[in-house]
Amino acid sequence: MTTLEGESRTLIDDLLAEQQQLTAVQRFSRRHDSGGLPAQERYYRALLPVEKPRFGEQYAFGVDLDACTGCKACVSACHSLNGLDEEEVWRNVGFIHGGDSDHAYQQTITTACHHCADPACLNGCPVKAYEKDEATGIVRHLDDQCIGCQYCVLKCPYDVPKYSKKRGIVRKCDMCYNRLAANEAPACVQACPTGAISIRIVNKAELTAGIHPEDQLLPDTFTSDYTKPSTLYSTRKTIPANARASDAFSLRIEHAHLPLILMLVLTQLSAGLFAVLALIGILGTAPVFEISKAPLALIAFAILNAGLAVSVLHLGRPLGAWRAFLGLRTSWMSREIFAFGIFAGAAAACTVCCVWEPLSGLVPILRQVELFIRPAAFAMPLAVFTAVLALLGVYCSAMIYIDTQRPFWKRELTIPRFFGTTILLGGSGAASILAWLNPAGQTDLIAFLLTGAALLRVALFTWESQNFTADLADTEELNHRSALTIWSLRRPVLWLFCALSGGAVLASFIGGAHWRGAMIAFALSFGAHLVERYFYFTAVVAPRMPGGVAA
Repeated sequence: MTTLEGESRTLIDDLLAEQQQLTAVQRFSRRHDSGGLPAQERYYRALLPVEKPRFGEQYAFGVDLDACTGCKACVSACHSLNGLDEEEVWRNVGFIHGGDSDHAYQQTITTACHHCADPACLNGCPVKAYEKDEATGIVRHLDDQCIGCQYCVLKCPYDVPKYSKKRGIVRKCDMCYNRLAANEAPACVQACPTGAISIRIVNKAELTAGIHPEDQLLPDTFTSDYTKPSTLYSTRKTIPANARASDAFSLRIEHAHLPLILMLVLTQLSAGLFAVLALIGILGTAPVFEISKAPLALIAFAILNAGLAVSVLHLGRPLGAWRAFLGLRTSWMSREIFAFGIFAGAAAACTVCCVWEPLSGLVPILRQVELFIRPAAFAMPLAVFTAVLALLGVYCSAMIYIDTQRPFWKRELTIPRFFGTTILLGGSGAASILAWLNPAGQTDLIAFLLTGAALLRVALFTWESQNFTADLADTEELNHRSALTIWSLRRPVLWLFCALSGGAVLASFIGGAHWRGAMIAFALSFGAHLVERYFYFTAVVAPRMPGGVAA
């Protein structure tokens, strides 16, 4: 090989030519030393596409895996330049590894928000605290709109939104939106010393059409057809077929969400009580309904309000919860809130009608209403209407979690659990209330409710046990890690669940229709369902991008 002057090219020439292939940081450093500042923004612009996105296009991250060294300069820059809290992180670095002893493979992975074409966080938000910018395609979180319900955290399969206890809201990467608007690259792109992170432009229609159901961004990541992420991970190497995330087998106890545990169990108990009241009205005799309606309706309504009140404790900004109707078109949380609002209104009307006769006896002036309408006559139809709305609310509660597409929360497992809780606690709770009041002629009804609750408890326990043992034994099962988490990290709580379930069944059969036995059976059943719901939240495998080295 010769130069333009005809001279032979030496090794020195090749080395000097190689040194000219500088990284973005090295190029910036040279220009900085040459005195080109303060007009430094033109160097940042070299890291951006030449043109802005056109109609139907959006910005997206590109990651060159071959260039990523895992130095975490991007993590540090994102944290510093966005002013994040001490433990708040919007960009992470993890690992994937695989291969064999002869050809081992390991790759560091840098990841942030993927600014999806169909973002789950946006679709799930009940107050529309997310927007996908039409001009740039960036999925932005609107901090002033957020009520801190954290549903987006459950919906996102990449662990992107992060809840800030300090602020009571969720925050996330916005691709340094303000910097892009000023033609400056995001913090992570600027900071990467090897140029591994870049900003590119993608066509939204082509992005969506090019994703197939089995596609994944990387090994052990969620299937891309759910949210259609825009990030492109590229490599010239072949990723081994057995490559896994370094934390693929790690066991985690997820957030318990204690207010949600109480809210779900209490609202389902209330729904069950109203359902029993309606069934007594439909299938029982008039005297039985007249004796039962006031105590059942009053207690069910009180429990419903307790459940709705405790749910507010889960919100970082509860005063903004009134805006939850904004997401009715896409968010199951909005639908649940709306359904429970109607349920609460119907329950109030039903309760007033059920207690009208003793109430109007205590407050005679209320009898003036009977000149126009007899509220007590509407008790039974309102009980049926309220029960239907209650079951609709329970269904919306179930869909909140089913919609996240987490295997442990799939429809086949969630529907039986939620409606099983409703029926079982409703029957057991109604039996204990009626047995405590000891109305004449209620022995058969109480015994029927207790026996039905006990049999259902046995059926649910058997079903849960079969699922658990099958998942624990089969390492290929989607819920194997959930079962292993319970068995390895929460075994004493598992034994507590078994003891409570067994005790509830024994108390139902041994105690008979006596109020003490009925109350004990109900208390043990209630405790068992609290534990079951605790496992429901803490043992679920929350999908995320590959993390660090597993413990």
